[in-house]
Amino acid sequence: MKEKRVGSVFYISVSVIILFVLWGFIFPNHLEEQAANALAFTTNAFGWFYLMATFFFLAFAFYLAFGPYGKIKLGDDDDEPEYSFFTWFAMLFSAGMGIGLVFWGVAEPIYHFITPPLNLAEGFTPDAARYALRYSFFHWGLHPWAIYTIIALALAYSQYRKGESGLISATFRPLIGDRVDGPIGKGIDTLAAIATAAGVATSLGLGTLQINGGLSYIFGIPNNVSIQLTIIFIVTILYMISSTTGLNRGIRYLSNLNLGLAIGLLAFVLIMGPSAFILEAFTTTIGAYLGNIIPMSFRMTPFSQGTWVGAWTLFYWAWWVAWAPFVGTFIARVSRGRTIKEFVLGVLLVPSIFGAIWFATFGGSAIYFDIFENRGISDAVSSDVTTALFITLEQFPLGMVLALLATFLIITFFITSADSATFVLGMITSRGVLNPANSTKLTWGVLQSSVAAVLLWSGGLNGLQTASIVAALPFAVIMVFMILSITKALNEEVREEKRKEKKRRKKLDELLKQQMDQ
Repeated sequence: MKEKRVGSVFYISVSVIILFVLWGFIFPNHLEEQAANALAFTTNAFGWFYLMATFFFLAFAFYLAFGPYGKIKLGDDDDEPEYSFFTWFAMLFSAGMGIGLVFWGVAEPIYHFITPPLNLAEGFTPDAARYALRYSFFHWGLHPWAIYTIIALALAYSQYRKGESGLISATFRPLIGDRVDGPIGKGIDTLAAIATAAGVATSLGLGTLQINGGLSYIFGIPNNVSIQLTIIFIVTILYMISSTTGLNRGIRYLSNLNLGLAIGLLAFVLIMGPSAFILEAFTTTIGAYLGNIIPMSFRMTPFSQGTWVGAWTLFYWAWWVAWAPFVGTFIARVSRGRTIKEFVLGVLLVPSIFGAIWFATFGGSAIYFDIFENRGISDAVSSDVTTALFITLEQFPLGMVLALLATFLIITFFITSADSATFVLGMITSRGVLNPANSTKLTWGVLQSSVAAVLLWSGGLNGLQTASIVAALPFAVIMVFMILSITKALNEEVREEKRKEKKRRKKLDELLKQQMDQ
């Protein structure tokens, strides 16, 4: 049964989003100018914080898995997982990365192949190719999933182990007590809702750009803002229909469909493409990525004042943080009954490995075609990044069929991401109810699509990137304190378990002593 209670978090966050949308539609140039100023300030003043915090999240995630908390269940001790592993992975993958992975799977490696990260190599060279894949693995690997892991685990533990509501603010009860029920808690949930709307709007905008790119490539439809706004309108109707069917119908089925399509497309390209090259590229890049993960995590350019880190790594880390309230809440919602170790390793490793295989397959194929067969993919990406995937698929048998399949995949990823986001935004702004009212979900569905539309209208891809980096900063700070709170709660549970174990042993010793005395 759906509860229809909304409070101040809903009204404040909705009001902020509406004002932002009106600002963008009425004064698009002013919004673009102010967004650029905010972006410059955030990256210059707080770029170091994004890098430090994200690596800290990764280190803490591994500590959760292999430290003293690994056997604790996210739920009662006798709870079993609600979903099979495949369905669980499909749902968190579709919610967590879908559109972005398809959009950047070819575009990012080719971008870095043309202009290598941090000027570490000359463009269009073997060294450029190595760095291109390494940084693609880096941006889509362990770090983003560590961000999701932290907030998802805090929510799942708080909700299923401690009986709290599904609100993000509830995870702070061990740290600040009942103050989470007052203005502090409402402020946390409001920031989470706003960050989620901005982060999801970024992905919806990227998805719209690529859907337009696919339709332009296949059918010759113009690639412009008017078409993009039309795409947003049509797909919004589709995902709002899906969102009203509930978690176990719409989102679950579409997530399984998405993962099946993605695996099918991946397998076809891997088998029909330069298979040996792809597997060798995957192997050598995984080694280079893991071997350099620490210096890559902390690399900035204070002595040269370069802009690459801000345009790429900081954008990605902020994007993932902006997505964290949404994806974390959603992953927590579908993860009851798993141990902390199983949860962390599942969320952290499986999607990271899949993402690495995706980039090695699609990005590696594109680089292979450019280096060894001079197919001109780099030129195509330079002129229109939204067609990168389709130009690459053209090189394979049944290229047009693959392009149609890829476009359909992007649309379904769009639907599942937006569908899941409306579900989570409904939860956050309805006092944590597990099944928010359809009216609340539909409100958020319209608003997040409106944000994507206004960002495309005012600034295109740059506007989308700016929204993530600026909106995510407050929530990154919140996540640091969330770690302190969850650590306090877990330590208390471990201490309590040790006290119980000590009492059990003492009682057993007394029973044994009584039997020996008899």
